[in-house]
Amino acid sequence: MPRLPIKVIAFDADDTLWDCQSHFEAVEDHLYSLIAPYCESPKQELFKTESANMADLGYGCKAFTISIIETALRVAGSELSAAQLSELLDHSKSLLHLPATPLPGVVETLAGIEGYRKVCFTKGELQDQENKLKRSGLLRYFDDVEITSDKTQREFLALCEHQQIHPSELLMVGNSLKSDCAPAVAIGAWAIHIPFHVTWQLEHFDDFDHERLFKISRFSQLTDYLA
Repeated sequence: MPRLPIKVIAFDADDTLWDCQSHFEAVEDHLYSLIAPYCESPKQELFKTESANMADLGYGCKAFTISIIETALRVAGSELSAAQLSELLDHSKSLLHLPATPLPGVVETLAGIEGYRKVCFTKGELQDQENKLKRSGLLRYFDDVEITSDKTQREFLALCEHQQIHPSELLMVGNSLKSDCAPAVAIGAWAIHIPFHVTWQLEHFDDFDHERLFKISRFSQLTDYLA
């Protein structure tokens, strides 16, 4: 396998370092069970709400909670009791305390990587992401943390500027082709895709090949690409 000519390794957080989406899907299933009698496609109704809210609310637990409750009210309205809505709200807010337990191989791999600057580069709501990183116990393995509202080419270029490197000296590691891999290779950086078993519907992206994109199935395989 090729040894990549890099100086900085940026790591996505949610569903790369720890399981996040399966906790969100449990709340989604709760919503679907409530509104299914009142619409043809509960999943499409939530997608519609989240898509409309994205420009104003962005990513994260708080934005998700608003979209969950908004969808319940829009679709089912007065058919739902105050108790049902309260239970749904409590379930949504529980995401603020999800365990953030590191996925298999993450701790050992991060601890063993030497000779590179390691950055946790993730998008979402600032306090929520900071709290998850602290709960995960992984903060000590990173030289820097950058939390952004989105991850597009603009944010990747800013990351390179902050780290004082050329894009070709950056390796992005993450589970999302849309947010981690595509914008990284577009600016001239490298990317390693580690698919997660579930994907948020707003992160769905057509698979693609690129000379600076590599795909692995386990986090520990990352070291195969490091000198």
